[in-house]
Amino acid sequence: MNSRHKLRELAMTSLYQHFLLQKDIKECVYDNSETNEIDPFLYTVTIDAIRYQDVYIDKINAALRQDWTFARLGFVEQAILMMAACELDLETAPKAIVIDEAVTLAKKYCDDETYRLINGVLDRL
Repeated sequence: MNSRHKLRELAMTSLYQHFLLQKDIKECVYDNSETNEIDPFLYTVTIDAIRYQDVYIDKINAALRQDWTFARLGFVEQAILMMAACELDLETAPKAIVIDEAVTLAKKYCDDETYRLINGVLDRL
């Protein structure tokens, strides 16, 4: 059984590939999983995130500075925000934990200052 942190990392990678390659999200999730058994949490923060992506993108756009849009963000940032927006919407964990996990991923995979943007946007969702 994977930890939630590991599952979030898998989800971020899957969403990133989906945005970058325009590949089906289910394919991305299966490609990144070591098994055909997809964890329900992983399914939620990937497949469901994309199913309702228009809603989440609208929320994220509303939380961004006026001169920014979701589409202008890098694919890694998009993936982290999409996953976290879905988690916040479905209340899979307390808000502080969701934000902390997203910031941790941003610090690991994004530019030095990106975590501040991620933190600010999620705080406003």
